[in-house]
Amino acid sequence: MTVLDPNLNADQSAAGSKELPRQRDHALRVEPMLALEWSHAIEAAGGVGVADSPAQTRRAWIHKADEQQVLALFRAVGKEAPAPWWLRALDRGRIASRAAAFAIEDEVTSLLGSRPGWVFVPWATEGEVGYWEFVPSESGVYGPAEPTTVQFTDRHPGFVDLLPAHRGPGQRQAIEFTPAELREQIEDLENIA
Repeated sequence: MTVLDPNLNADQSAAGSKELPRQRDHALRVEPMLALEWSHAIEAAGGVGVADSPAQTRRAWIHKADEQQVLALFRAVGKEAPAPWWLRALDRGRIASRAAAFAIEDEVTSLLGSRPGWVFVPWATEGEVGYWEFVPSESGVYGPAEPTTVQFTDRHPGFVDLLPAHRGPGQRQAIEFTPAELREQIEDLENIA
């Protein structure tokens, strides 16, 4: 990114000189802007739009560039930068590769995408993948609720959190799952919702 030096004209006064030096006539300073570079790296080409699976949201530089370059840029910009769950897990050594993470997302998609009532929501927080909602759990006897939600996480080695439907005050508590455990218990979870 090119940055113009605001101090070039500082010694000149508008009243004392009719012609100020033009900044483009001087050498320009170039400063790296890691935060800006990172925001471009996580931005999906063409925008997220409507997607019905995590695979359809994999259109950013971080999904296609060399895995080690992606990891190096993430580490350079800082671990608090917005990033998908799999990149944080990769950075911590909790998952072997980006491809392994995509396989987990695809396994959950294969399960939930084939079941009635589950909808993929691609509009997660900046940099994140998205999550699945069980739509029938949104309304209940006592009015609207936060629906049962399945999301990906780097907090534990199963990489899948289930947030049960929730009504009223307080926070929902995530239940840790692996994709295999989710597959084994999905019918019971849907019946509870």
